Amino acid sequence: MVRIFLIAPYLLIFFLCNPSNLFAQNILTTTDVGELNRLIQPHLPHSLSNKNPPTDTFNLSISLHPEETPVIFSIPGFHSLGCEKCHKGESLHLKAANRMRRVLEKLKKIRPKLREIPLRQYVIQSWSDPLLSPNQLAHTTFDTIRISPAAILIDDKAYKDATHFHESLHLTQKFLGPANELEAYSLNIISDPRFLLLNFPYFEDTIKNFFIEDFSEMLNSFYARPIREEVAVPKETQWFLAPFNENQLTHLRKVINTINPLLNEVSQLNQDFPTEFAYLSEQTGNPALLLEIVAAKRLPALSSGVSEKTRQKAFSFFDLQMNKKDNVRLGYKINRKKEAFLFLQNQLLLKDPVINLRIYFEYLKKNFVKSDGTINLKSTEGEDFNSYILSKVEGIKKMISYEGISQIEREAARKWIKKTCKTLLGNCIEVEKKN
Repeated sequence: MVRIFLIAPYLLIFFLCNPSNLFAQNILTTTDVGELNRLIQPHLPHSLSNKNPPTDTFNLSISLHPEETPVIFSIPGFHSLGCEKCHKGESLHLKAANRMRRVLEKLKKIRPKLREIPLRQYVIQSWSDPLLSPNQLAHTTFDTIRISPAAILIDDKAYKDATHFHESLHLTQKFLGPANELEAYSLNIISDPRFLLLNFPYFEDTIKNFFIEDFSEMLNSFYARPIREEVAVPKETQWFLAPFNENQLTHLRKVINTINPLLNEVSQLNQDFPTEFAYLSEQTGNPALLLEIVAAKRLPALSSGVSEKTRQKAFSFFDLQMNKKDNVRLGYKINRKKEAFLFLQNQLLLKDPVINLRIYFEYLKKNFVKSDGTINLKSTEGEDFNSYILSKVEGIKKMISYEGISQIEREAARKWIKKTCKTLLGNCIEVEKKN
C-alpha cells in the first residue's frame, strides 16, 4: 500500500546505483534552469473547464518482465487535449516502460527484502484534479503511478529518474502517512546530500543533535542562493541545480554514510509496523519521529547537563504534548515536539536549543526504547488507534468514488480496504456498490 495524502512538493527524490562523485556528475549532465523552463512550459497542467476528466485515452499494455503481468501505460486525453499534435503515444509509452524497467530493477537491488512491487498501471496525466493536485506533479495511488508530463521532463533533465524511484517505493508500502515519506527520503539522501537540505524537516534535529550543531546555518546558506521567480521550474529544482559549497556537501555525505544503518532500520520498521508509525507520526505531528526514535536508540546519548529535577519536569512537558490526540482526532497539524520546546523555554527558562534537543532525545530513549532495544509501541493500542485506521479507510472510500479514478485503482483500493479492516480491526467494512 502507499501513502496517498502527504506528498512533499514536486517529489524531490533522487537515487543512483553508484553515488560516488554524484555532485560533479550532476553539474555536467543536467539541463540549466532556462533550458528546463523552455522544455516544461508546453507541458504544464491543463485546466479542465468542466472539471471532468477526458473520456478518451491512449493505452498500451507492456510487459516489463517476461514473467510478470503486463502494465497498462495510459495517456488520458491524448487526442482531446492535443498531445497528438507533438507526440506519438506509442513512443511515449515505450520510453516510459524502459524507464520503469530501469527504476524497478534498481529498487529491487537496493531493497531486496521488499515484497513484489505491484505496478499495474502508469498514467501520464496532463491536468490537475483530486488525484494529482497542482503542487504534486506525481502521485502513487493503488497499483498505479500518476505523473504529469512536466514531472517526467524534470525527472529526466534534473533528478535522473528520482520521481519514478520515489513513486515505485511507495507502491510497496502498506499503509498511509508521513513515515512513508521518511522512508523514501532516507533512500534519497544517500544518493545526494542536497536532498537532505531540500527535505530537511525529516532529518534536521537528528543531524543537529548528533553531528552538526550549526546545521541551521548550512540550511540558511543553501536557501539564500537566488532563484528565478519568473520561470515555471519549481524553486526546489532550482536550488538543487544551483552551485553550492562542495566542502559542506562532502561533510554532509560523511554524516549520511555514518547514519546509513539508522536509515536502513527506519525502512525495516516502516515495513514491519506501517500503521503504528503512521499513527505515531501523525499523532505527534512529527514526520521525523521514526528516525529520531531510532537515533535515540542507536546513538550515544549526549548529556544535557541539567539537574534531575529539571529533566523530570521537562519530561512531563514532553509527556503532556506527545500524548495529545488532537492531531488524529480533529485533524490538526501541530508539531507537539515544538510545542514542548516552547514550554521548556518559557516555563523552565531553558533558552539553549542545543540543551533542549538533548533533553528531547533523552525523553525518546526513555519512553520509546525498551531495555532489550526494541521499540515500545504500546501507545498505538486502543480505541484511538482503531478510529485512526477507520478514518483512513473512509478517506480511501471517498477517493474511489471520484469518477476520474481508474478501474485498476478502484479494485486495488477495495482489496486494501477489506484486508486492512479484517487484519487490523477484526472485521470488514463493506464498500458501497456505488463505489
